Amino acid sequence: MRIFGKGRHRPSASWRQATDRAFTLIGDGRYEDAGALLTRAADLEPWLSESWFNLALLHKFRHDWEQARAAGLRAVALLDRETGAPDWWNVGIAATALQDWPLARRAWQAYGLRVPGGATASGEPVGMDLGSAAVRLSPEGEAEVVWGRRLDPARIEVLSIPLPSSGRRWGEVVLHDGVPHGERTTAAGHSYPVFDEIELWAPSPVPTWVVLLEAETEDDRNALERLAADAGFAAEDWSSSVRLLCRMCSESRMPSDEGDGEHLDPHDHSEPGHPGPLGHRTDGQLWVPERECGLAAPASLVRGLLDGWVADSPDSRDWRDLEEVC
Repeated sequence: MRIFGKGRHRPSASWRQATDRAFTLIGDGRYEDAGALLTRAADLEPWLSESWFNLALLHKFRHDWEQARAAGLRAVALLDRETGAPDWWNVGIAATALQDWPLARRAWQAYGLRVPGGATASGEPVGMDLGSAAVRLSPEGEAEVVWGRRLDPARIEVLSIPLPSSGRRWGEVVLHDGVPHGERTTAAGHSYPVFDEIELWAPSPVPTWVVLLEAETEDDRNALERLAADAGFAAEDWSSSVRLLCRMCSESRMPSDEGDGEHLDPHDHSEPGHPGPLGHRTDGQLWVPERECGLAAPASLVRGLLDGWVADSPDSRDWRDLEEVC
């Protein structure tokens, strides 16, 4: 994070000392003290784009988006290169948080990204086609990595059903940081970055439910997930989709489907009786009919979905203990 000047001359020793100390304080969560030092550094070297870049970073950590935008604009005004500078990325995040769409478009273009024309009536960039990614919700708390669709370089729509401990819901849009912390890979060889959530950008009105299923086969479980998707909502078998990982594993390059089939995932830290592919195994049996399932659906629809699922195959399906959890 410490970016030192490469331009007109080396920054002063006082600037470097203040900046070094400030980032040590940021690491300790002492943002107010760090802010005083970075402000002093900017007073010492106001011509240096890194002075304002560092202040913009601090304001991003504090979620003070007005200040982050102001400092970021001063940083980019002093740049000595046209595209690709991380200063523009920080400006884009701040502009997105503030819904300053003209500035967000300008920032992404200045960074070197293609932003198609035809914005919405509000000016929001659309159609950037950035594909899927994973996002780490509550990165400083009980972190959880979920899948989503990238709307633009700073926002992801959550398409997994998060666990209630995250405080997040299916369909929410979260603002995320620009530097990935980890990757998830698939058996087909595709890799997807894992971004850290900064804050909730748009809430979802759809509640999260947990229910215990009796699903005799995987096909029975899959049928509920299809039924929910066809209704425009979601169901997710937490018994097989949730893995408990240590921080080092979570932030590394990890297969997204480890634990499936007969392969025992060495990175799954779950225990018998707890969520996770290994936690739901029994001796000699790979499929356990009792499944803990997350559902994202309105209260007026959720019981009808479950009853309809059972009615399609009453001999192999059942449900109980439905509870709204988020």
